[in-house]
Amino acid sequence: MMFDESVKAVLCDIGGVLYVGEEPVESAVAAIREIKKHYPIRFLTNTTQKTSAQVVKKLQKMGFDIESEEIITALDVTKMFLAKEKSSAEFLLTDDALSFFNELKYYDKKYVVVGDAQENFNYKNLNRAFRKLMEGASLLAIAKNRYFKDADNELSMDAGCFVSALEYASGQSASLIGKPSKEFYHLACASLHVKPEKCVMIGDDIESDIKGAQDAGIKAALVKTGKFSKKDLSLGIKPDYLFDSVASIL
Repeated sequence: MMFDESVKAVLCDIGGVLYVGEEPVESAVAAIREIKKHYPIRFLTNTTQKTSAQVVKKLQKMGFDIESEEIITALDVTKMFLAKEKSSAEFLLTDDALSFFNELKYYDKKYVVVGDAQENFNYKNLNRAFRKLMEGASLLAIAKNRYFKDADNELSMDAGCFVSALEYASGQSASLIGKPSKEFYHLACASLHVKPEKCVMIGDDIESDIKGAQDAGIKAALVKTGKFSKKDLSLGIKPDYLFDSVASIL
């Protein structure tokens, strides 16, 4: 392995690292199988379009040897937070993701929660969320990414653009619960029973994966797949490791 001896566990992004669009990155299936022989691992994703069960099903269909307990999604963390707060929310999510929160519907809506709502990002829904904020609800961003690599291999706007719109309209600043929040990363490390400084994060997003992990005290490995762009290397963020792909780690 190409990580130094201090690394005892691995955190790994999913979209853009394991697959792009609907196809696995070349040799990624074999690479993950080999990495798991050497390190305990958690797969982290900010996706708010799918539940962890749907993510596992997709990965297994591609051939990855990944189990549900190895995945931590931003939806999982959000649900845990709202349950602890005994709160429901005004959600801006896809219909599939929205159903994941059904058991919270009897609580009062103390929050507006924004994820990647795709076609549900329309004026009617955004304005309903805005009005809830003006009534006193707090703004919670599951993620604030600017864009992602879509199934057609092109970049698409991510939830951060719509979070910013609600911040501007309401005068609030959103609290972030998914990557790159330190709480998200530290929860993942705790699930592996390893301190942050003993982990490495593998990702394709220079801000969310690399800077986010480093700010949380975790080493970071940038792969040149997914949303990676050459300009990422000129932003003043220096990854601890740089690889052509997850397969190049071996």
